[in-house]
Amino acid sequence: MFPFKPALNTSTLFPFKLDIKQQVRIAAEAGYEGIEIWIRDVDTYLSNGGMLQELKRYIADVGIPVVNAIAFFKWADADDSERAKGLKQAEREMIMLAELGCTAVAAPPFGNVGAVSLERMAAHYAELSDIAIRIGIEPYVEFWGRAKTLSTLSEAVYVAMASGVPDARLLVDPFHMYTGGSNMNGLQYLNGERIGIVHVNDYPAERSRETIVDRDRVFPGEGSAPSRQLATSLHDIGYNGYLSLELFIESYGEKSALEVAKSGLESIFNTYRL
Repeated sequence: MFPFKPALNTSTLFPFKLDIKQQVRIAAEAGYEGIEIWIRDVDTYLSNGGMLQELKRYIADVGIPVVNAIAFFKWADADDSERAKGLKQAEREMIMLAELGCTAVAAPPFGNVGAVSLERMAAHYAELSDIAIRIGIEPYVEFWGRAKTLSTLSEAVYVAMASGVPDARLLVDPFHMYTGGSNMNGLQYLNGERIGIVHVNDYPAERSRETIVDRDRVFPGEGSAPSRQLATSLHDIGYNGYLSLELFIESYGEKSALEVAKSGLESIFNTYRL
């Protein structure tokens, strides 16, 4: 049984230097049910003369939904002026995403957040959510294992709860759970509806949480991550949403982008099947 939906985060295809249309086509051809795009690739498309409506039509014609976007705006920065700029950036980018038909965006602890308390971060997330709701976008609280604040699953849960945002949801990633020291058992305390999307990947046993970096991520099933426990826990709490493959491998040798995408899809099915 595979109770989830496979998605492709386009970071996985970065070594091939594809434009956003090519990324969408590869994800659809490989058989994914959703795609996560990066704002930087949308900006590049627009700077080269592309039009949002034309891109939206292309995505619709290809037939794969854009289920989330990766963005980096300083919504929780310790400096008020930087945070104000970050919220302006967030507003611009979320409007753009809404026009493309994307309904969610990642909200990681980007910027200078070391001196920001969880209480203040929750208030900042509420402000970001107010802007997002007016636009029609949902910001997912994303924790980064190496962040000074918002580095663990429990901190992400606290920010979501303390924000007062009724339907706040999280972005969960086993790599960041590993680097931040989050216990996989913590997922059992959640309701699956409170998770917006799950990034999937694996990590080699020989790299400690203190030294491992993004490019060390490997395909699900090729490392030492408790992937079966992750799948079981997600299913037990009622999560049946997207598992999105997010890798930062720098080279795949002679493999084509489509071959890599298909291999990634197979690794998702093989690793997270119950």
